[in-house]
Amino acid sequence: MNAKREGLVAGIALLAVFGTAHAQGNDASASMLGFAQSHNCMSCHSMSRTFMGPSFDSVAHRYAQVDGARTTLARRIVEGGVGVWGPVPMPANTQISSDQAVALADWILSLR
Repeated sequence: MNAKREGLVAGIALLAVFGTAHAQGNDASASMLGFAQSHNCMSCHSMSRTFMGPSFDSVAHRYAQVDGARTTLARRIVEGGVGVWGPVPMPANTQISSDQAVALADWILSLR
């Protein structure tokens, strides 16, 4: 992909992300979105579109009625994994604490 097209795609992605945060109108939600952006989550995930990994909306819907979803997601955020959403591995995020992973999992689950 050429640089001009990459810039256009990145711009559209940012508009989609910031538009979603605005629509939610919630300071805590905007804070968690900022956290996800600053910890490279948005390099592979988006709010509503499958990219390298599943969208946060898809994760929220898949785990909406799953017992232990919060713990499962928090563990996967920190430890990474492969095979749950396809062949692309999710790398471990060891720079994120357990408490931060739980907060991120709670935020993702709240998107349902």
